[in-house]
Amino acid sequence: MIPTSYTKTLDQLSKFPSVSEWNSKIRSSISQGLTQKALLLFRQMKQSSTEPDKLTFPIIAKACAKLTNLRLSETVHTHVLKSQFMSDVYVQTALVDMYVKCGRFDVAHQVFERMPERDVASWNVMIMGFVEFSGVGEVMGLFRRMRVGGFRPDSMTLIALSIASSNSQDLNMVRGVHCIGVQTGIDGDASVANTWISGYSKCMDLESAQMVFRGISVVVRTVVSWNSMIAGYAFQGKFVEAFSLYQNMCSDCCSRDLSTMVSLLSSCVRPEALLHGNLIHSHAIRSGFDSDVTLTNTLISFYAKLGDIDSARFLFNGMKDRTRVSWTALIGGYAEKGDVDEVFALFRAMEATGERPDAVTLVAVLSACGQAGTLDLGRWIHEYATSNGLRKNVIVCNALVDMFSKCGSMVEAREVFLSMTERTIVTWTTMIAGYALNGEFKLALDVFSQMVDLGLRPNHLTFLAVLQACAHAGLVEKGWKLFRMMSEAYKISPTLEHYACVADLLGRKGRLKEALEFIQTMPVEPDAGVWGALLGACKMHNDAEIGEHVTYRLLELEPQSAVPYVAMANIYASEGRWDGVAKFRAMMRSKKVRKSPGHSLVQVNGKIHTFTVEDMSHPKGLFIFAALDSLALQLKDGLEPLLDCGLG
Repeated sequence: MIPTSYTKTLDQLSKFPSVSEWNSKIRSSISQGLTQKALLLFRQMKQSSTEPDKLTFPIIAKACAKLTNLRLSETVHTHVLKSQFMSDVYVQTALVDMYVKCGRFDVAHQVFERMPERDVASWNVMIMGFVEFSGVGEVMGLFRRMRVGGFRPDSMTLIALSIASSNSQDLNMVRGVHCIGVQTGIDGDASVANTWISGYSKCMDLESAQMVFRGISVVVRTVVSWNSMIAGYAFQGKFVEAFSLYQNMCSDCCSRDLSTMVSLLSSCVRPEALLHGNLIHSHAIRSGFDSDVTLTNTLISFYAKLGDIDSARFLFNGMKDRTRVSWTALIGGYAEKGDVDEVFALFRAMEATGERPDAVTLVAVLSACGQAGTLDLGRWIHEYATSNGLRKNVIVCNALVDMFSKCGSMVEAREVFLSMTERTIVTWTTMIAGYALNGEFKLALDVFSQMVDLGLRPNHLTFLAVLQACAHAGLVEKGWKLFRMMSEAYKISPTLEHYACVADLLGRKGRLKEALEFIQTMPVEPDAGVWGALLGACKMHNDAEIGEHVTYRLLELEPQSAVPYVAMANIYASEGRWDGVAKFRAMMRSKKVRKSPGHSLVQVNGKIHTFTVEDMSHPKGLFIFAALDSLALQLKDGLEPLLDCGLG
């Protein structure tokens, strides 16, 4: 007969969960988002003397990865080393993924290299780690090792390679990965095809992206497929195509999600897209996404960028939970508008709420300082960036170079430039543009030469900056050489802005007929910017004949613009042809075209004041104009003796 006490002990032991039951509880906690609870359950499991199996460690490694907690990850790794599963490929792969997610790619790489056995999943996790932490060359090197080892890539492998090629905007690599997908028969996988759509779009090859999208079977095409194609159009600012595809998506009864709305709004980057954006906003409200903070932030950014700052402010004011992105989006909107006072008011309010500005916030504030020429405020942001650990951020440094350049302080711009340990193509381009803007054309070209000598590849903006420098310096031959270099050596197709620079380059040197011929033989239709550059040159050299031809071409493109009328009237006035002046002024009146008055900015006690010609809106306007009249009289009195002596 078994003693009662022993029977009771057996009953208690039978109540302890088995390892599979522990695994189930831990997995359930993770799926519910209760990651801390999952780790607590793992500790209780160990305290109950239940040994984890090869399924337990991958589950708990996933929990550590979600928390990105390195200390806990190392503790789990120690438990694995003490267990019998230290060489298990499944467990080791989970550890590699855990360290990658915790940002310790070096440790992940060590674990991977020490694995006695690997499978495709192991290679995929490591390749994805290389995608996140290394260059595209290292990614392809690891992929070649995988193939040499006899492993056949699967859909996850191709997704990782596609992301790498997309991030590097390497069109040939995207095509290569696409070929591998076709050869291995994985091209029918919708998830893989979606990454190809994204890759081709980022490489500016929308035709191939559309081909991949159309090639996805209707049966397997998902909302992600539609979103990828819409995002492709958004990446290139093609809002009409994005909106048309969205209509087709709705016709196919495909349920839209938050990403659809965000991508559609991201495509609306031009002023004429405001109506489309309003319609998307309405659809978002009807779909129940209007309370989502991500969408609200995107809407704030959309309205702000398109000049409807009041709508952006209305959405911002109505938010219950504002994030750093919310503040930055609105600050960026006021910066775009050039309202420095409101930018700094929001910046201070943001700090007062405890929300710390990041690099993007500082870039927006510095942009406003550069536009308004507020050097003192720009210097204060420079100090703020230094004291808050953002001074080493390359994006912030680029913005500082740009701000100092626009404020005319090239000494400080160069100090920031030289202090940078890392310089991107944007850094060099900003420095070149700064010198060009401030009339230091030789230095602009010198910096360009230094950049090329270092092996850096200039982009279309770099060439735009050096062409502008050549135009203002009157270096026609140098400008032509750079224009040819852009397309011949670097295979960069000139944009309308580049053509406008060349027209300006020729026009400033008085070669107006040559400039006109250049424009008329352009492979693309010239826009108002190109014709405007030539009209400015006509005004400089008082050429009424070519000027009138250019004016009529401009009026065809922008009938309500006052610039062509005013420029042509000035050309006639300089020649004393008052009948021509009268003709163009009469045309302005008949077309009801009004010239917006120019305005000036002045900073007093840290506050920006804007005023126009004969502006009497200031409460002390009468005293100001009286003081100006007095100064004018004093200047006149001071000049008369000089004039009498023949020195005036």
